Amino acid sequence: MNVKQEQNKVLQVFFLVNFALILLKHSLMYFLTGSSGIANIPDFVGVGELDGIEAGYCDINNKIIQPRQDWAKQILDDDRAHLEMYTYLCFENLPDFFKGFIFTLKQQFNQTEGVHIVQRIDGCEWDENTGEVTGVLQYGYDGEDFLKFDIKTLTWIALKPEAAMIKQSWDADINDKKDDEDYFTRICPERLKMYLDSGKSSLQRTVLPSVSLLQKSSSSPVSCHATGFYPDRAGMFWRKDGEELHEGVDLGEILSNNDGTFQTSVDLNVSSVTPEDWERYHCVFQFYSVNNDMITKLDRAVIRTNMSKTGNPTDIGAAIVVLVIISIAVVVIVAAVTKEER
Repeated sequence: MNVKQEQNKVLQVFFLVNFALILLKHSLMYFLTGSSGIANIPDFVGVGELDGIEAGYCDINNKIIQPRQDWAKQILDDDRAHLEMYTYLCFENLPDFFKGFIFTLKQQFNQTEGVHIVQRIDGCEWDENTGEVTGVLQYGYDGEDFLKFDIKTLTWIALKPEAAMIKQSWDADINDKKDDEDYFTRICPERLKMYLDSGKSSLQRTVLPSVSLLQKSSSSPVSCHATGFYPDRAGMFWRKDGEELHEGVDLGEILSNNDGTFQTSVDLNVSSVTPEDWERYHCVFQFYSVNNDMITKLDRAVIRTNMSKTGNPTDIGAAIVVLVIISIAVVVIVAAVTKEER
């Protein structure tokens, strides 16, 4: 085994270990937004996510808790106290807090009019392997980080100079900080584990993707595109003769689809690949938790492209252009002949 192969093997082991660790981490996050001065937009919107999947939504205009997953709806149907908790938070407690906070910030920044937005992220992450719980609580104002709560020291961190006064005020509220500590170390993790148990049949399902080879032109990279897969803990790569490639490869991000599934792609630069070597290349899609790779051979015959097999623009497109030109010419000639006859 040469040095490069040894390096590739080390990298593969490194990534596999890290992916295994990722699989043991779970998160419950709430994304809250308060705004003023925006027409036709709710002054308060809340979104809850479990392991990155939207589980619930609310806004002050509709005043209806909207579960986004069947398991979330079942929890609200079975536990009236749970529904009442979210109803109070979404339509009374949090909207009032955000309205007051925006008013305070506008005064502090000497702002009277215009659009202003406060964003908050709060929640927790639980490491199933170590049992470690990490809390998250952070505010942003008008698109910039503003305040952050340090769960370990129970102190606020001003991320902008203008946040210093609020930091001092909130740090002085001992009872509120104790409530935050209890929420992030006990309440949030318990809620996270309950949601995981309720939604495990959905969250732990595996949906295989549809994989296609795409190419814009004969000189463009070949993109191996996978869509419709779930969960998002997956990866794609190109390999040659069974060895994963790291040069001439461009890995795309994992993006969400509207139906809750995901898509991603990985490009291969084929400019230096000879025709006889194409069969040595394969695209591999894999879930990190399942030993069942989907392998797609690099094959010109299955590539979907904007070019014809001869490498010229598609025949249909060219034919349309020719027909349009002929039609225009006929109209001009007929008009000229008619004019002469008159």
